[in-house]
Amino acid sequence: MAHQLRHTVNCSLLFTELPLLERPAAARQAGFGAVEFWWPFVEAVPPDRQVDAFVTAITEAGVQLTGLNFFAGDMPGGDRGLVSWPKRAGEFRDNVDVTVGIGERLGTAGFNALYGNRLEGLQAEEQDELAVENLALAARAAARIGATVLVEPVSGADRYPLKTAAEALAVIDRVDVPNLGLLADLYHLAVNGDDVERVIAEHTSRIAHVQIADAPGRNEPGSGTLPLDQQLTALEANGYTGWVGLEYKPSTSTDECFGWLPFERR
Repeated sequence: MAHQLRHTVNCSLLFTELPLLERPAAARQAGFGAVEFWWPFVEAVPPDRQVDAFVTAITEAGVQLTGLNFFAGDMPGGDRGLVSWPKRAGEFRDNVDVTVGIGERLGTAGFNALYGNRLEGLQAEEQDELAVENLALAARAAARIGATVLVEPVSGADRYPLKTAAEALAVIDRVDVPNLGLLADLYHLAVNGDDVERVIAEHTSRIAHVQIADAPGRNEPGSGTLPLDQQLTALEANGYTGWVGLEYKPSTSTDECFGWLPFERR
C-alpha cells in the first residue's frame, strides 16, 4: 500500500479467538501499536472492576486505545446505538460518563456514537431531535478531554437511517459543535452505494476517523474488489492524518489476515 497512514486494530472484530482482555497484547505481538474497540462490556455502566481490568489490559499491552464506541445496545440482537432511542436516553447519558472516563485514562481521541435504528411507533423527527441533544451532550463531555465524537454511516442494518456520508454530515451540521466528526468506514459507504471517491474529494476535512474492510465479505484488504489503497492514498493527499481502523473479519486465520500489510508498516 502506498499511503503512510497509521493503522489501529479493531479488537472487537479481530483476535476474537482470544478472550477480550488478551486481544490488545495479541495486537502488540502482531506488530501494531494501537487498538480500538466497540463497547467492550455487557451493560452501559459496568462494575468498576471490569473497567479497571480493561484499562489495565490496554496499558500492560503497551498499545494506544485510539477509539471506543459508546454502548450501542444488543449489537448481535440487531441494536445499532442508543443516541436516538427515547426510552434509553438515560442509559446513553450515563454511559457517556463511563466511556469518556475510560478515554481520559487511556488518552483516547475518538468515541463512536452509533445513531440508533428507526423505531416503530415513533416519529423520525422525535428521534432526530433527541439524537441532536444526545450528540451535543456527548461532544461536550468528550471536549473536556480534547476528544471527538464520531457519527458513522452503517450498512447491513435496514432500520439504521444514516447510510451515506451526506446523511451523517447533515446530522453533524444540525448539532453544530466543533468536535463532532464523520467516521468514514470505506466498507460501509461502498456497500451502501455511496460515491466514496467523491466523499473523499469533497469532505476529507470533515473525516475524523477512517475504517476499512474489503467488499464483498467484510474481510481483509485484497480479499474483495474495493480500491482501498487508492482511496487511502487520496485521503492522505487531501490532508487526512488520522488513524485507519482495521475493522474486518479474517477470511482465514487472524495471523494470515494481516499479510497484506508488511510488518514494518504496522
